[in-house]
Amino acid sequence: MRARRIRTTRSLAFRGTVVLGFSLAWLGLSPDAWGQVFEDALAAAYRNNPSLLAQRAKLRSTDEQVPQAVANWRPTVEVNSSTGLSRVDSNVATQRLQHREPNSVSLDITQPLFRGGRTLAATSEAENTVRAERARLVSIEQRVLLDGATAYLDVFRDMAVLELNRNNEQVLRRQLEAARDRFQVGEITRTDVFQAEARLARATADRVQSEGNLEASRAAYTNVIGEPPPGKLVLPKPPAELPASKEEATRTATTQNPNVAAAEFDQRAALDRVDGVWGELLPTVSLTGTVSKDYDSSSDKSIISTVEGLVTVKIPLNTTGSTYSRLRAARQTVGERRNLIDKERRDATQTASRAWETVQSTRARVDSLTTQIRAATVALEGVEREAAVGSRTVLDVLDAEQELLDAKVNHVRAQRDELVATYELLSSVGLLIAKTLKLNVDFYDPSEHYNEVRDKWLGGKSKGGVE
Repeated sequence: MRARRIRTTRSLAFRGTVVLGFSLAWLGLSPDAWGQVFEDALAAAYRNNPSLLAQRAKLRSTDEQVPQAVANWRPTVEVNSSTGLSRVDSNVATQRLQHREPNSVSLDITQPLFRGGRTLAATSEAENTVRAERARLVSIEQRVLLDGATAYLDVFRDMAVLELNRNNEQVLRRQLEAARDRFQVGEITRTDVFQAEARLARATADRVQSEGNLEASRAAYTNVIGEPPPGKLVLPKPPAELPASKEEATRTATTQNPNVAAAEFDQRAALDRVDGVWGELLPTVSLTGTVSKDYDSSSDKSIISTVEGLVTVKIPLNTTGSTYSRLRAARQTVGERRNLIDKERRDATQTASRAWETVQSTRARVDSLTTQIRAATVALEGVEREAAVGSRTVLDVLDAEQELLDAKVNHVRAQRDELVATYELLSSVGLLIAKTLKLNVDFYDPSEHYNEVRDKWLGGKSKGGVE
C-alpha cells in the first residue's frame, strides 16, 4: 500500500511537470506565429497610439512656420475702396453749396527688397525647427514602440506565470488528496497533511496574485496598443539589429539618438534667431506701387487718377533698448541649447550603456535559470525516489517542487527582462522605428506634408490632418 501511494504521488508530480511543459509549449507556438503576433501588436500601436498621432499633427503644424517665413519674400497686394457723402459750403460764387458723393479705389503692391537678412534667418530657423520636430517624432515613435513591446512582453510573462501557478495549484491539490488518503491508512502523520495544505494555500494565493497582475498588464497593453490582447501570446525573438559591443552602442547613441539630433537642430534654430534679431537693427528697403482713382474728391464730378511708385528706406536709430535686450537673450538661448546637446548626449550614452549591461546580465541569468530548471527537475525526481523508500518526507518533495516552480517562473521573467533590455538598447541608438522593425504598416512620411505646404500661397486646408 505504501509503495502504491508513493507511486501515486510521483505520478501526480510527473503529470504536473508534463502539464507545465505543455503549457509553455502552448505559449510558445511556432516561429511564424510569434513574428505575426508581435509585429501586429506593434503595428497597431504605430497606427493608433494617440501620443504618436498627436506628435504627427504637431509636426504638421510646425511645418507651417516655413511658408510663413518664406512669405516675406513675396509682395503683398491690397485693394482699398471708400465711399461716402459730403456737403461743402464755399464762398465761390459759382459753387457756393455742393453735395458730393466721394469714392475712391486703389491697388497697392508692396515688395520687400531688403529686410536686414531677417527673411533668410527666419526661413533657416523655421527649417531647423522642423528638423528638430521630426527628430522628436522619431523619439515619440520609439517610445511608443518600446511601450508596446514592453506591454506585450508583460502580458506574455504574466500569462505564463499564471499558467504555471494554475498547474502548480492543481498538482498540489492532488497531492493533498493523496496525503489525506495516506494519513487515513497511517502511512504519514497529520503534520505532513497540514504541510501539504499550507503549500496548496500558498499556491492559491500565488495564482490569485498572478490573475491580478495579468489583468493589470492587459489594461496597460490596451492603453498602448489600442486594442485588447489576444487570448494567446508568444515569446518574440530578439531583434537582429543590435550593436556588436558596448563601445559601438554608446558611440552610435551620441550621434543617432533622436533626442540628440533634436537638441542639435534646436541650437541651429537658436543661432538663426540671433541673426533675425540682429537684422532688426539694419535698414529695410521696400518698393511700393499704387494705382488709384478718386471720384468727387476735389470738386463735383471730378476724377483724379494716380499711378505712383515709391522706394522706401527705413533706418532704425533708437529702438529704446528692447531690440538689443532680445538680441542678448537670443545669444543666451544659444548657450542654453548648446548645454542641452551635452545633456542629451550624456543621457543617450547612459541609456545605451545601461541597456547593454542589462542585456548581458539578463542573458546570463536566463542561461543560469535554464541550468537551474534542469537541475531542479533531476533533483525532484531523486527526492521522489528517495521518498518512495522512506528516506525523504512529504516536505522534502514539496520543497523540491517549489524550487522547480520558482526556477520556471524566474526563467519566464528573465526572458521578458532580456527582451525589454534589447529593445531599450535598440531605442537608445535610434533604431527602434517601424522601418527597422519592418512592420506591416504604411510608413508615415513627414516630408509629404512639408512639400505640400512649403510654397503654398492660398488655401486653408492641407492633407494628413484635421480639416
